[in-house]
Amino acid sequence: MNYKTIGSGPPLLLLHGFTGCMRNWEPLVPQLAQNYTVVTVDLPGHGQTASPDDLSFYRIGPVAAELVQLMHSLGHDRFDLIGYSMGGRLALYIACRHPEKISRLILESASPGLKTAEERAARRTSDYALVNRIQQDGVEKFVDFWESIPLWESQKQLSAEARQNLRQIRLDNNPAGLANSLRGMGTGQQPSLWSDLSQLTMPTLLITGEHDHKFCAIAADMQSHIPQVDHQTVKNAGHTVHLEQPSSWLALVGAFL
Repeated sequence: MNYKTIGSGPPLLLLHGFTGCMRNWEPLVPQLAQNYTVVTVDLPGHGQTASPDDLSFYRIGPVAAELVQLMHSLGHDRFDLIGYSMGGRLALYIACRHPEKISRLILESASPGLKTAEERAARRTSDYALVNRIQQDGVEKFVDFWESIPLWESQKQLSAEARQNLRQIRLDNNPAGLANSLRGMGTGQQPSLWSDLSQLTMPTLLITGEHDHKFCAIAADMQSHIPQVDHQTVKNAGHTVHLEQPSSWLALVGAFL
């Protein structure tokens, strides 16, 4: 798995979202690296990490185990963990399955998955429709479609430079990798973690943007299940809080850590 480490201090692992890569965190890393050893990765199918045909390479259990092993190889047997969206689902899985490894957990615009088998089956159908779109249309047309969905409406407040940088990160991904990421680690494939939330032992911070009503509601539901938890909603932000309101995001993360 492609990774980068910078800074000194307690270890902090950052996990990006679908169609992203470690470059999404670049505007935030310099400040975080003043106090932490920051580790960023390209998750399977994204960035410079390989995009093989074998779906086991993308499934959430093996990916979680590989990340724990990566941090161990870097000398970090316990670490703070931040995950955004898809990376948030993965971060929560790591915290549930490898709780002894996680000191503190931050989930941005994330969920524990879908509660019922019927919901997961319906989501797999919609995820496979996206897979077909990627395979038939290619990355550029898929990114055109992806950027048009309502989830990203609030990203229009970003500067032209920031929007172009975000688009380029999406375009630079391997189409086979994106398709297989959906097949292997899409929300429809993920086991529900709702029943595990009450067993979390580490302090947990949930971050959502006020315009992202769906994930604000999910976080409020999660808050009622997690023992040591704080939920913060950021003004003038949608799904991608760390890019839309970086100063507020850094203030919340800094205070929590």
